[in-house]
Amino acid sequence: MSFDNICKYLSETYPQSFASWLFGATPKSIEVLKTELSIEPIRADFVAYLPRQKRLLQIEFQVAGETNPPLPLRMLDYWVRLHRSYRLPITQFLVLLQESRAAAEVPSEFQLEETRHRYNVVRMWEQNPEPLLQNTGLLPLAVLCAAEDSSQLLSQVAEEVGNIEEPEQRQLISNCTQLLAGLRFKKDLIRQLFSEEIMRESVIYQDILEEGKREEALTYTMRLLKRRLVTVEPELEQQIRRLSITQLENLGEALLDFSSPADLVTWLQANNC
Repeated sequence: MSFDNICKYLSETYPQSFASWLFGATPKSIEVLKTELSIEPIRADFVAYLPRQKRLLQIEFQVAGETNPPLPLRMLDYWVRLHRSYRLPITQFLVLLQESRAAAEVPSEFQLEETRHRYNVVRMWEQNPEPLLQNTGLLPLAVLCAAEDSSQLLSQVAEEVGNIEEPEQRQLISNCTQLLAGLRFKKDLIRQLFSEEIMRESVIYQDILEEGKREEALTYTMRLLKRRLVTVEPELEQQIRRLSITQLENLGEALLDFSSPADLVTWLQANNC
């Protein structure tokens, strides 16, 4: 899960870099949109609006090739929900981060009887690293690209990271790079090449993991609430979305005793939410 969060963070921080890399042209303007889609709560990894092209760009990052529901169905689901919300054409990219037999066999379309939906599949281990090496926001993903000597590629990325002048940005990109490198390299080699603070001591790393855990807790709690109460008023849902992980966990236990929306209101008031 942490690998997805790193990629979400990078794409939201450097949206033009990702749009330029995957969409094939650098947009003059780009607007990062909310990634939570309607109906049963699911959250896309990255969604942006490209005003000049009048279309949406969606990127989904995935480590495992086998998921439930299957990736083709998930991509169709994202497309339908996004199109329902924005009524715009959508260019989708499924970025597979780690090489495996299952990932290599992921198709680029969903097909069932007369229903067919196509999307773009990017397998990082097949990508040329050069375009990513030249872009700060894409440097962390370069460690996953094709290379005759993967260790040399990691060393080259580490050198590029070390050339970043602004200290805070250098630390951030270093942290993201080291984490993604863990999909391919041994920890000792990563630590040897990166002289920065160990990832698990990084505040930025912890923040990214914490946000990922909170989103999981929020999605799970909202699903339980809607099953228990059928509907949750928008005002109450906004209050719930501001809860901490601990508060969400406490609510998840308390809601088992709820019988009406009034019980939810009472709980929120009692817990100063």
